[in-house]
Parts: sequence; structure tokens; C-alpha cells
Amino acid sequence: MGRYLIEPFDRGDRSDRYATERYQGAAGRNWWRCDPTLRLLMRRHLGAGYAWAEPRLDRLGGLMGGLVAECAEETDRNPPRLEKYDKWGRDLSQVVMPPSFHTARQALMEDNFTSPSFAGEAQANGADPAALAAAWTYLLDQADIGMGCALGTGGDMVVSLAEKHAPEDVRDRVREIFANGFYSGEAAQMFTERTGGSDLAALETEAAPDGDAWRVTGFKWFASNANGSAFVVLARLPEGAVAPFLVLWERRDGSRNGVRIRRLKDKLGTRSVASAEVEFADAEAFLLAGEGSGSGLGTMMKLTNGSRLGVAMMGLGVARRALVEAICYARAREAFGRPLIEQPLMRRKLAELIVEVEAAQAMVFDGHLGPRLRLAPALIKLRAARLGVTAASDAIEVHGGNGYIEQWPVARLLRDAQVNPIWEGGDHILCLDVRRAMLRENAHEPFLDRLTAALDQAPADDPVTAHVVRGRIDDLRKAVTAWSSLDPAVAEARLYPLAQLMADVYAAALLLEQAGWERRELGSGRKALVARLYAAAHLADPGPLRGIDRPADDLEHFDDLLAGAVTL
Repeated sequence: MGRYLIEPFDRGDRSDRYATERYQGAAGRNWWRCDPTLRLLMRRHLGAGYAWAEPRLDRLGGLMGGLVAECAEETDRNPPRLEKYDKWGRDLSQVVMPPSFHTARQALMEDNFTSPSFAGEAQANGADPAALAAAWTYLLDQADIGMGCALGTGGDMVVSLAEKHAPEDVRDRVREIFANGFYSGEAAQMFTERTGGSDLAALETEAAPDGDAWRVTGFKWFASNANGSAFVVLARLPEGAVAPFLVLWERRDGSRNGVRIRRLKDKLGTRSVASAEVEFADAEAFLLAGEGSGSGLGTMMKLTNGSRLGVAMMGLGVARRALVEAICYARAREAFGRPLIEQPLMRRKLAELIVEVEAAQAMVFDGHLGPRLRLAPALIKLRAARLGVTAASDAIEVHGGNGYIEQWPVARLLRDAQVNPIWEGGDHILCLDVRRAMLRENAHEPFLDRLTAALDQAPADDPVTAHVVRGRIDDLRKAVTAWSSLDPAVAEARLYPLAQLMADVYAAALLLEQAGWERRELGSGRKALVARLYAAAHLADPGPLRGIDRPADDLEHFDDLLAGAVTL
């Protein structure tokens, strides 16, 4: 209290109530050390490489919970600005990022688990680079999903398509730009126009051939990471098809390309990524497609599924941060003579948050590290992106009025989280993609096989939960069959509950798979408890009393749930 003016109501017995240090949230903690669920995942996915990776993950946890989290708050208060013209009135279109952004970015690039050099070192020491890259983004997204977007927007898409389709000299330039890996903050996807982002038939940006290059002219309405160096731009070919193009900030000859930033968007959140309206005026571009009109669009859409998993990780990151902030506050805040965390209604809410976050975590990490399922990215993003919003809202409610104040940490979480259901397709677009995958690729069959395979790894000592989930897998198969016979309009309207059922069963099966591993390898039954609570909430028949008469596992085993979720 030394640097604060002591008011009369702060003295004596009352002073401890207002001691700021009692209310430390997630920032300033080591996010690796306080996350037993991440440690369990890394033990499972890294195997013998865990010993090599653990001190590096520990260092990373300190960086994300310390400097990066601190810089995120500063950047949110002092967002990027646009220098449109120089002193002679010439168009600069230069995005000026605040010092806090550069400080965080430099630290992240110095400890970049997604870089090629780190991946090689990890592999040489028996650690899966993909698992470590997933952990890196998971921790970063707890600090700042805007930074996650700024570093990771479309880098894999740019590199993959350029390597396959761009001229040799352009490929060399792209390799230079992304020498430090996809998460080097140099890429952007520019799809959305004033007509919207999903209706490609309404796309207005046009491309015209110019030797082995093209000239792109058009206007993109919402382009994130506008200060990047390499952009994937959707444009219409002369014959009418839509195709992706590579546009670099500079032309081949080193001169400024025809890229103009009209203005930066004044956004609700994610202020650490510069989103803008971008105009292309005869911009030099390179077709990212093979022979035949629009033939690169299918490849681009496959890469978009990777981006959807990235956005799902952002939703999970926000949800995890919201959970930690809620627990920290509930431990410190007292009401009615005891801490909030000791009160039954609060325990019920925190138990629910723990279970939902771990279910989403199981899905997101399976999407990144498990079998490549055509249906998975849409379902995972559908669930995790929305959870980020609801978990942030719950954390605000736990904080009460303080949560609504920007000086506390959770208001920004809610502002940031709201974009995740929008980026890379809203809920309805994701549902339409589920339909496309089922009708064109029969993608529900390998998905159902994955559920069964996960369930086969369930712990033997919890047959009741396994029985419930197995029954819901059978119900899901019947639901797909019933859905396929509906009138087309009705079938489209029913896509949302069908996708939600898919996500519910997917999460439950994965939690049981994790529970089986935990039981066999660590001798613990905590994850089985999480699976049981999740299945009870999402898959079990609540009965006429709406589950009121159900056993109170969430309260009776709250301490076990809490200890396995957050260690402070």
C-alpha cells in the first residue's frame, strides 16, 4: 500500500479488503506451471522428448504470463495507427505499431516454437515439433489473440501456395519473408469485401493477365494484419471464376506495389492486429493456381481449415485465460463472510467452466495433433470459438462490477473473444461446410470411426460413462441418416443441432480417450471425472427433474477438479 494514498476507510481491519496484491490475476504468473492440463497433454504427446522440452516450456510459460501479457494490455490501450501520406502528400499507407507490440513480437520470435530451427532441434531430441508449436500458440492466445493473428494470419497458406504455383524468383522472395517460420507476422488473407466474406459469387475484385504475372484491382473491406508483406487475395479471373493470388508489398523490381490502405478499422477488440480497408490498384500479383480457372480455390479452402483450427485455438486460449482469472478472483474475493470459491453456487459455475474448457482443449489439440479429419476443423471452431465468448462473459460475472471495468483483465477478454466466431466463417458457414463435407466426401464415416477408436481407449473402471457415449455415437449415426432424408430447406435448418451433437460426442469421446491414457500412465482418475461431468451435462437424459436429482459430483470432487485445472 506504500505508494497509494491511505484513505480513512482503508485503515485498520478494513485495509486488507483493498490490498491490491490479493487480487493478482493470471498476469505475472508462469502459465506453464499453473496449467496441469497442458502438462498432461505434453506428457502424452511428447513421450520421451518431454524431459528435453519441459524447461523450454517452463521458460515459455514465464514469458507469456509475464512480458507478453503485460505488453498486450499496453498495446490494447495504444493500438496501431496509420500514416497515410508523407510530407509531400505521397501515399505511404504505413501502419505504425506501438513499441509494446514490437517488444512482445521480438521476445516471441526469440523464443519461437514454430520456427524451422526450433522444430529441427525438437525433432533431434525426440520431441514432436507440432505438439510444441500447439503449446506455444495455446499460451500466446491466452495473452493476446490479436498478436496470435498478427503473427499467424495465413503464413502457411502463403508459403504452401507460393511453393506450388509462384514463379521461381517470387518463391525465393517468399522464402526470405518467412525464413523464421509461418508465425513471422508477414502474411495476411484478404478475402472479405463490402458484399461480405462468404458469398464468393458477389466478389468484385478483378485480375487481368500481364505476362507471367497478373494485375489485381479491387477493394477489400476487412483485412487483418494489413502491415504484412505478403497477401493472399481472392480475385475474379476474366472468365468469371474466383482464384487466389499472391500480392507482395513490393513489386519484383523493388518498387512499391499498387497496395493502398484506406483506413484502419476501429475495432471492438484484438487491437494488437492492424485490420484495415485495403485497395489494390493494378497491383502486381501471381496466380496461386494450376492450369484451369480457379483450380487453386480447393487447395486454398483446405488451408483455410488450418486457419480455422488456429482460430479455435484462439477461442480456447481466451477460455483458459478466463477460467484462470475467474478462479484467481474467486479465491481472493470475500462475500457473506467467506471467499467466493467456498460457496456452492460459485463452485458449480467454476466446475462447469473447468469441464467445458478441458473438453474444448481436447478437441482443439486433437485437431492440431490427431488424425486429419475433414469434419474436425469446422466442428472444433464451432465449439471453441463460442466457448471463448461465454467463458469470458462468465469471468466478468464472477468479478461482478469490477469485471466490467477496463482496469481489470477480463473486459478485454470479452472484447477480443467476440471476433473468433466471425473469423474464418461464422457458425452458419461452418455448418454449411459440415454439409458439404458429408455430401461430397462422406466425411462423417471417418469421423464416426475416430469417435469409436477414441472410446476404445476409455478407462475400464468407468463403464457407465463409456456406455453413455457409445450410445450417443450410435444415435449420431442415426441422426446423420435421418438428416439426409429431410427436405433440403429443413435439412439446412437442422444443420446447427446436428453439428452441435457431433461436437458434443466428439468432445466426450476424446475426454474418455485422455482419461484412459491418464489412468494407464499416471494412475489418476481425474480426467475420467471430467469426462463423466461432461457426458452428464451434454449427453445424458436429464429426466423430468432436469438433472436436479443427479449426484453432485461437481461439488463433492470440486477440489480434485480445481487442483487438476489450475495450480496457483
